[in-house]
Amino acid sequence: MFVELMPLLAGRTVMITVSRVDDRTLRCNVIPTKTNDSENAALTTPLSYTGTPEELDRELGQQLAGYVDAHQRLGSTLAQAKAEMDAAAKTAQEEAKRKAAERNKKPSDSKSEMPATPVSQSSSPPPGASMTLFPATETTAAAESSGGEGGVSA
Repeated sequence: MFVELMPLLAGRTVMITVSRVDDRTLRCNVIPTKTNDSENAALTTPLSYTGTPEELDRELGQQLAGYVDAHQRLGSTLAQAKAEMDAAAKTAQEEAKRKAAERNKKPSDSKSEMPATPVSQSSSPPPGASMTLFPATETTAAAESSGGEGGVSA
């Protein structure tokens, strides 16, 4: 039983409790403790095995070996997932910084491309144009200037 627990005991403390359920049955609990506060709670899931003393003698070692193997695989999987998430977060942060830097460069680049002197526009309407709420399209303006023929001259 303790040989099977050695890989689990390498990185954490394990509490083992044995209690009597009835005249013929015992319950053995193997409870791993947290190694730090940020550790995933799944790594502290206890193993509880109930059976006769003969069954515990015969099968508990095998059950512990399977439990320790599953525990180690879970720890490895969680560590790998955390590393992948950290790498993805770092990549996303770098991409966001790069995009922010590009956005900050674009306004200054476009300002330098603009002419130094502003082009003045006449604020008065062109001669012969009528005042309306909506801007006149070119065909409407042409029709008005050619005498209302819709822009087609004969």
